[in-house]
Amino acid sequence: MTGRSGPNHGVDGPDPPLSAPKPSTTLTVVNPARINQTRRIVTELPGPRSKELDARRTEAVAPGVSSVFPLYIDRAEGAILVDVDGNSLIDLGSGIAVVSVGHAAPAVVHAVQDQIAKFAHTCFMVSPYEQYVAVCEALNERTPGDHAKRSALFNSGAEAVENAVKIVRHVTGRDGVIAFDHAYHGRTNLTMALTAKNMPYRHRFGPFAPEVYRVAMSYPYRDPEGMTGAEAAARAIEQMERQVGVANAGCVVIEPIQGEGGFIVPAPGFLPAIAAWCTANGVLLIADEIQTGFCRTGDWFACDHEGVVPDLITTAKAMAGGMPLAAVTGRAELMDQVHVGGLGGTYGGNPVACAAALASIQTMVDHDLAFAATKIGATINERFSAMQARHPGIGDVRGRGAMMAMELVQPGTMEPDADAAKRIVAACHRAGVVTLSCGSYGNVLRLLPPLVIEPELLDDGLGVLADALTAEL
Repeated sequence: MTGRSGPNHGVDGPDPPLSAPKPSTTLTVVNPARINQTRRIVTELPGPRSKELDARRTEAVAPGVSSVFPLYIDRAEGAILVDVDGNSLIDLGSGIAVVSVGHAAPAVVHAVQDQIAKFAHTCFMVSPYEQYVAVCEALNERTPGDHAKRSALFNSGAEAVENAVKIVRHVTGRDGVIAFDHAYHGRTNLTMALTAKNMPYRHRFGPFAPEVYRVAMSYPYRDPEGMTGAEAAARAIEQMERQVGVANAGCVVIEPIQGEGGFIVPAPGFLPAIAAWCTANGVLLIADEIQTGFCRTGDWFACDHEGVVPDLITTAKAMAGGMPLAAVTGRAELMDQVHVGGLGGTYGGNPVACAAALASIQTMVDHDLAFAATKIGATINERFSAMQARHPGIGDVRGRGAMMAMELVQPGTMEPDADAAKRIVAACHRAGVVTLSCGSYGNVLRLLPPLVIEPELLDDGLGVLADALTAEL
């Protein structure tokens, strides 16, 4: 069975309760004191304590590990970060789409405290536990498609993608892996090969894993004017058949909305056409939903938007409310073919991370965070469109749900303006709003606010961004 279009799963009807271990009644849980959900700046940013820590960092931390801005965080709750100098910052990045349920979400805090008091680790491959099983059950229920599924848990998104490719090669006997321009899939050797951007991800880290091929992505802003999703898919399919050959292609790996590559939303029809080609040719479709998954785009998964059902889906980031956890979920007839002992890892599916995931997913259900993402996206889109009308340097506004971006260009051209993106991100940070940049050209401003952000706080953060645009463009 291969990737295909199909009905959305888990969208209509009441949400079933998640299967999860009952929390202990013997642990006294102390939730953190509520942090006022307002921006408050009490020092110049970065403040003196952050500067002290940054000096220590220079002497202790490898410089290859970067940070967007040297503000060192002491505590956080909801959509507010409090740094070591007492400044309260609006977080419009969510740790790159990780804390979608908000910082210190009460259910996640409770679950983690309860689990760590019981046991922190046994290694599921040695002494298994219910929490791992319950997370796999939740993933099998929630991910696209109503077919039988199996899941395996890992530590990071890159690890999940790597294991998905392992599964494909084992099942199909085909080595060829097809990825897309502007893609980002991780920093391991194989996922660097899948990633399109040289600096900083690939530069001088090769040689990379072989049998990885790259084809054109649907990029509506930069594609020929009027190109449809079907036409963009035909272009990619021609490249796949010419460069790789159907008989050699094991899988197509695609982000339904590209993340690090610039929040590129493919034209309608592109994903279904790629999925249909996979189905017709026995090529497996891997959807990398590491950044888009778990309500971020207004659907539980971005594939749901066009009813695309992948053969394998990789997840991480928002799944566990800030704890490291990732997964591969796939068709049972594929996952069951991997020999016993072929998948796993010492920390994969750690019980504390699993407990956090169950609480995080239940929070998404209880508070309908998919709908919340839709409302957030409508607000941001309206404000971004107004900013675009005032600033000719904003070439494109795009995104879906609470995954929104603007692409900055030299006014009157499509020439990327990465310097403007850097200046605006820095100006926002200095004013107490955490924003991010991305894109193959480094010229895209992206917002990924927690899905629990209060409207007034989002309005304040967008106001700071608007002021930064006016000052810097």
